[in-house]
Amino acid sequence: MILSMFFIVVFLSLVAEIIDSSLGMGYGTLLSPILIAMGFPPILVVSSILLSQAGGGVIASIFHHKLKNSNFSLKSNDLKFVFMISIMGIFAVVFAMLVSISIPVLYVKLYISVLVIVMGVIILLKFHFKFSFKKIFFISIISAFNKGLSGGGFGPVVTGGQIITGKEVKSAIGVTTFSEVPICLAAFITYLIAGGVIGWYLIIPLLVGVIIASTIGPYITKKMDVKKTKIVLGILLILLGTWSIIKLVT
Repeated sequence: MILSMFFIVVFLSLVAEIIDSSLGMGYGTLLSPILIAMGFPPILVVSSILLSQAGGGVIASIFHHKLKNSNFSLKSNDLKFVFMISIMGIFAVVFAMLVSISIPVLYVKLYISVLVIVMGVIILLKFHFKFSFKKIFFISIISAFNKGLSGGGFGPVVTGGQIITGKEVKSAIGVTTFSEVPICLAAFITYLIAGGVIGWYLIIPLLVGVIIASTIGPYITKKMDVKKTKIVLGILLILLGTWSIIKLVT
């Protein structure tokens, strides 16, 4: 039974990470409720997802760069985006510990769900704003706020927001993948400092899945048609937002 559960978690992690590393969203949003429903303690699920996602993000980012989906060379715009988004995300991990006390989690998750759905609709309608670093900075603040308060809503907002402001689709996916690495690590370290327990029995199969998947996802991104990818991303955003709302009311 234990061995079968190990391979089930590996498979779930593999599927979720392929989606996340190829489309820039979905790993935690999809995997967290499934693992909790399987009986794993919520606190271990969150910490295990943070660490495994960081590991997968490192590998996927390397492949995104090698396949030229994104450019993470020094002084590149993509790397500037990563630093901007990451810094805001790390700040949010600490800031949220103070703010979350006074804000009901239900309202935060509902706000994020609606925001993600709206972004999906905007992408499908092919509406976008003129690109600027100020808009990217604004998106960074919103996504960091989401990640810090609820642990979710980062990938969909960052990826969708970049596309809406005119950034190239494949580049946006790579930037989101890379940006999540330092943010997830910062959140995991904060968890450890707060006295959290590490569940290696869950982390190890998750890592096995993401290590395999993170070498596959970027290739899928590379082969994707840009126009079709936008449609897929728009639909995925709407589905993720709707899925989150369903979880809140059931």
